[in-house]
Amino acid sequence: MSTVAGESPQAKQSADNEVTGRLSKQWSARLPLPDSHLVDTRIYTDPAIFEQEIERIWHKTWLPVCHESELANPLDFRSSGIAGDVPIVIVRGTDGKVRTFLNVCPHRGNLIVRKARGNLSVAEPSGNSNHMTCMFHGWQFNAEGRCVEIPRERAGYQDRVCKAGMGLRQIRTEVAYGGFVWVNLDDDGESLDDYMGGIFDYMKVELESEPLEVFHYQKVVINTNYKYFHETGREFYHDFLHYHNRQTGMMQKGYFDRKYVPYKNGHCLIGLTISQYKAYQGYEDRGLTFPGMPKNGWKGIGLFPGITFNLRSSCLRVNFMTPISENRVLIEVRGLGLKRDDDETRASRIRDFNTIWGPFGRNAHEDFLAIQTQAVAVRPGSGAKYCVMAREEDDTTHDEIGLRCYYSEWSRRMGRLASDPTRTHP
Repeated sequence: MSTVAGESPQAKQSADNEVTGRLSKQWSARLPLPDSHLVDTRIYTDPAIFEQEIERIWHKTWLPVCHESELANPLDFRSSGIAGDVPIVIVRGTDGKVRTFLNVCPHRGNLIVRKARGNLSVAEPSGNSNHMTCMFHGWQFNAEGRCVEIPRERAGYQDRVCKAGMGLRQIRTEVAYGGFVWVNLDDDGESLDDYMGGIFDYMKVELESEPLEVFHYQKVVINTNYKYFHETGREFYHDFLHYHNRQTGMMQKGYFDRKYVPYKNGHCLIGLTISQYKAYQGYEDRGLTFPGMPKNGWKGIGLFPGITFNLRSSCLRVNFMTPISENRVLIEVRGLGLKRDDDETRASRIRDFNTIWGPFGRNAHEDFLAIQTQAVAVRPGSGAKYCVMAREEDDTTHDEIGLRCYYSEWSRRMGRLASDPTRTHP
């Protein structure tokens, strides 16, 4: 080891220690930060914690499952699932009301509806039209969930079982906030409005002035924890990941001044900014917008436990998630425009959407890549210990208050601290 004139070997070693990486003891030591500013990586990887999340969070909160435009006609249906593999079917009844049912036959526990989407007026080979029919034994249910047919009912069950007592398990359902269909497995939980706590007032004009319609649907299964993907919609410091966002947003006046506002129940919103699309080579300003939205405007809402509404002038992107395991998540991406759009207008919205958020766009695939590599980096045995959420910038764009808001609610509902899941939440 060489030293400069007048420098002792001990001094040179001390200087080296100051600029090199940390040894195991230093790496594992907790930073001198409050609980709100750190997340223990075990909450992303521990299967027992994941199972508790399903029970205490996902089965107790309001979740969107589709949009009413995907159930445009009476007897239209969509089958789906809620976290923890709870199969559901959403049906628009002959009365026009949207209802959700557990997609499980009360007879022997078989799936009833096996298609992803369709209309009940098309009869199944095992049953009549206008009914949901279990193929196993031919039990049939109408769009209101009533059991309307049990083959050889009297011969086999006499008076011990009857159709009147064998209806489907109905799930609390509301259509609200721009026509989205929301469900809650908890029969006794708070109302949808109470759960949202007024956050949708921020997008009320844009979402409710005119009927909306889904024009894009994409789903992807990624080997990562669901919280990682939701985090990408909660913090904008990661715009350094996106060259497009750096050019059209971060380099523009006012970008860093947007306010980040936390709401109750772990929700949050990010204030309005104007994207400068002309700053990106080959782009032009978007001519279309939503009611009440300025040209090229951009605003967003993050909902606990894993929903994002992202409105960029001409199109609305909404992300739903269905956690599958601690290291696997189904992500559904919907793009929406105005229902009254003519063909030319709709084509423009689709083009704008796909340019940024489509499978080959400028943004989404980068997020998907990042959250997969996060999962690789923190898997058990990797040596990862903490994720840092300590940026404070007066509640503006790159402040990580949205993440801290999320994990405060996570800790409350889980009864344990996100910063140390072995400790009880006070």
